[in-house]
Amino acid sequence: MDLGELRKQIDDIDNQIVRLYEERMDVCSKVADYKIANGKKVFDKTREAEKIQSVRDKVQSDFNKTGVEELFEQLMSMSRKLQYKKLSETGAYGRLPFIEVDSLDMKNSRVVYPGAEGAYSEAAMKKFFGDNVNSFHVETFRDAVCAIEEGAADYAILPIENSTAGIVSEIYDLLTEYENYIVGEQIIKIEHCLIATPGTKISDIETVYSHPQSLMQSSRFLSEHSDWKQISMKNNAFAAEKVSKDKDKTQAAIASEYAAKYYGLEILEKGINQSKTNSTRFIIVTNQKVFLKNASKVSICMEIPHEAGSLYHLMSHFIYNNLNMTKIESRPIEDRNWEYRFFIDFDGNLADASVKNAIRGLREEARSLKILGNY
Repeated sequence: MDLGELRKQIDDIDNQIVRLYEERMDVCSKVADYKIANGKKVFDKTREAEKIQSVRDKVQSDFNKTGVEELFEQLMSMSRKLQYKKLSETGAYGRLPFIEVDSLDMKNSRVVYPGAEGAYSEAAMKKFFGDNVNSFHVETFRDAVCAIEEGAADYAILPIENSTAGIVSEIYDLLTEYENYIVGEQIIKIEHCLIATPGTKISDIETVYSHPQSLMQSSRFLSEHSDWKQISMKNNAFAAEKVSKDKDKTQAAIASEYAAKYYGLEILEKGINQSKTNSTRFIIVTNQKVFLKNASKVSICMEIPHEAGSLYHLMSHFIYNNLNMTKIESRPIEDRNWEYRFFIDFDGNLADASVKNAIRGLREEARSLKILGNY
């Protein structure tokens, strides 16, 4: 047979597949009606595992076993999406444990930020809450989230991502460890300055202090001064504070222009970070499960079964609910080597039916899921 005849055979087989697919989905629709009427869960992991093994046993070659497994996994995934859709159509959206609010109570709240006066986190806080915010600072990120848990603060502002250096991994870990939720975000432009005691010359410097991410963001500039010793600090403002107190002309800090003014230091060079568009995204967290009526971004984290195709199938919930996923990150799970927790941002509001539907499907099929916030 020539190629044209072979293609005609494939077309005939494909037409049969399409007809049988529609027949299968019609039966799945009846299954959904039964489950809805009887309050049964959509996802039946045992039944699906038995089905996969059954179809694998019906083919001979290893290549076809893998292929038929993937095909039926996809068919059953589409069946589940149909059942979730029918649940939504009956009004069974499910309740999410979050309260919708018109606005955040900024005037009567206390805010904590990590670092010291002059830190970028302070600048982000004032931009979000205003200059008259009732605030205090602590030394570490963990201290900040603990302050919320203990009731010393209502909100904390934390850096979660830099456009040059990437994510702040500790913040992701703290979001899963503590029952805190994201209610807002603030992006500020970062311009690092080399600052020192007044009268210091660049040729005097032997040691430079800053946060590890700031050192990384300024690596191109620092490579021109390879003889300088680089020492990491918990915060840029702490670095500026140390240089100010020591009054040692062999020391310099990498921090903001605001920090230089606050600690009475001289700016030796501005804009030493290699990216002129360098920005940091800060999140505002609280221990209250609330979200703003006009919130447009949802953040979740989930653990998935350590099996081939797990992430692939779970991602389809965003496709079937027409949700735009904007970010995905992974972090290793402690004490479980080579297993990961996934952090996902997507467009939407927790009051939207499509968001509720996607979260219901993800929650049933993931090993665990936590809504980190809607903002």
